[in-house]
Amino acid sequence: MKILHLDSSVAGENSVSKKISAAVVAKLSADRLGAVVKYRDLGADPLPHLTLADLADHTIVDEFLSADVVVIGAPMYNFTVPTNLKAWLDRIAIAGKTFQYGANGPAGLAGGRKVIVASTRGGFYGPDSPVSGYELQDRYLQTFFGFLGITDITFIHAEGIGMGPEQRERALNNALAATGALAA
Repeated sequence: MKILHLDSSVAGENSVSKKISAAVVAKLSADRLGAVVKYRDLGADPLPHLTLADLADHTIVDEFLSADVVVIGAPMYNFTVPTNLKAWLDRIAIAGKTFQYGANGPAGLAGGRKVIVASTRGGFYGPDSPVSGYELQDRYLQTFFGFLGITDITFIHAEGIGMGPEQRERALNNALAATGALAA
């Protein structure tokens, strides 16, 4: 099994999403002997925003397509994903490689792989929150990967990490416990 592990937090070693995504990759690797992991830290080594010249370089999309599982550390920045993650996403949405347009509209070509998102948020944006409508992170990623044909998406959330050290620790521990429940 090939695992593509992406982190997009700019918080370095203080990043909660990095800790959770690392736990997910450790769980997947332990469950599957011989798993190969490719790691990219988009926070520490961001891709430049997409330009017309970048469309000819398929390095990133080929790396994505070679993965069986994609694990993404995705903190919520301003209600959605960080721009460095968006720059990576822009490079994998390639007509003819990951999606195509046909008589019935768009069709994803990248199905058959699993995406696991370690999602962290400073506040609470879940379905029971009065500000749940502000949550654009999960909806964006689900829509984006669905467009590419990927429907097997799991979100592991750590919410309220900006609401004091006790809540941060509780959210991290709950998310780490959830990684242990991932199916082998």
